Amino acid sequence: MRTLKIKVLPFTALLLLGAPLTSSAADLSLPLHNWSQVSAIEAPYDPNDPLAQVLGMEEIDVWGRIRKGFGIPDLDNPLVASQTQWYSSRPDYIQRTTTRASRYLFHVVQELEKRNMPMELALLPFIESAFNPQAYSSAHAAGMWQFIPSTGRDFNLKQNVFKDERRDVLASTDAALTYLQKLYGMFGDWQLALAAYNWGEGSVQRAINKNRAAGLPTDFNGLSAIMPLETRNYVPKLQAVKNIIASPSQYGITLPKVDNQPYFVTIGKTRDIDIKVAAQLAELSMDEFKALNPQFNRPVIVGSPSTQILLPQSNAEKFKSNLAKWGRSLSSWTAHRVTNARERIETIASKFGTTPEVIREVNNIPPKMRLKEGSTVLVPRTETTAGSDISAELADKAMIAVEPDLPDSRRVYVKVGKRDTLASIAQRHKVSVQQIKTWNNLDKEKLATGQRLQLNVPYKAAAKTGKRYAASPVKTRKVATASKATPKKSLAKSDTKSKKRS
Repeated sequence: MRTLKIKVLPFTALLLLGAPLTSSAADLSLPLHNWSQVSAIEAPYDPNDPLAQVLGMEEIDVWGRIRKGFGIPDLDNPLVASQTQWYSSRPDYIQRTTTRASRYLFHVVQELEKRNMPMELALLPFIESAFNPQAYSSAHAAGMWQFIPSTGRDFNLKQNVFKDERRDVLASTDAALTYLQKLYGMFGDWQLALAAYNWGEGSVQRAINKNRAAGLPTDFNGLSAIMPLETRNYVPKLQAVKNIIASPSQYGITLPKVDNQPYFVTIGKTRDIDIKVAAQLAELSMDEFKALNPQFNRPVIVGSPSTQILLPQSNAEKFKSNLAKWGRSLSSWTAHRVTNARERIETIASKFGTTPEVIREVNNIPPKMRLKEGSTVLVPRTETTAGSDISAELADKAMIAVEPDLPDSRRVYVKVGKRDTLASIAQRHKVSVQQIKTWNNLDKEKLATGQRLQLNVPYKAAAKTGKRYAASPVKTRKVATASKATPKKSLAKSDTKSKKRS
């Protein structure tokens, strides 16, 4: 009978105890058994024993688990060779991307195994974002899995002033795998599901219907000729990366070691905390903290029962210890909702003891723009707001909309026509008869043809009165809440995230 020497790392101990691999704050206090005493014990080896299966995984790293889980048939397509050549000739790029991926791969692999999905999908962020959760494309797709706003909302990824869950490592991974499962259920073919992830399920279905009507093949290669160039290359790119990961030495590539254990644990946070303070308590650099928590758009993390931050295990322990000794306010920010259409940034700054420049900078408000009614902005805490956190309800609905900071009205001059009266002129220019009389010192309502009148016309009304005194129409726009990180050219999605629109 074979025997198995038990050699267990702390996280494997949690596995054997049935604890989740991404732990909450409470999980961090779980007692870790002294597995060093067990390591000398020899137990009978049973291949059907879950304990033996878990320990067997210790022998390989995450790359090995990915290889063992490959399940999508290899694509025989001429573009695979050129894409493999492209990637393999750039070992520095592969090294940077796989090193970045090492933070997230264990979690993605675990989620794929739970759903019994093929492991090639763990490599998809390689194509989508180079495993950069801060990636933001010209099509407004964000995060490691590159969701556009509408599809993010379809899969319950919150997007507001304070956070964008399209960049959240846990939430976006869950949404992406759910979406891919849906696509596979529609087409029954992983290569077509992947094409639909890029091109859109509606586009793929129409292509299938077109080829079927013409008696042509409806697999990926059969549809490739009528796909846009990006989608035509999309699945070959994934096959190319699969080839390299399957046999890196064949291509002169050395992959970074990715331990077969979680890189991070989760901590729940029910109180507001500044990102800078959270990183300080965890003894992490801001870059490393943001790499694990890229979803937060503002300098403060709004606490709620569902708020989680990710930290490496050792740093999570430091976070708990340092937090217990902190003894100061965790957040220096609160939120203010604009309820008056004319509430100026200068007024808000004065109210909260700061400067307009601070308000503009922290809320990404461009110069010469003003806030629209209903906007929610981040402002410094004051003595009166020091003890209150931002409410989850306010945060969930928070948005910022701005418009050009123009005067409320503009002066125009009107020449009285034959049929004009004070009432008709007032109605045409959205002012009152009394205002016209006041502006022109009139004590009578009778007007003379050709008489010249001065009017202070509301700005928007002025824009509609005609070319003689029309101002440019007032345009409004929402302030972007996604990361401003400019994606590399190779990440740009020309017709991209049409994938998640069809």
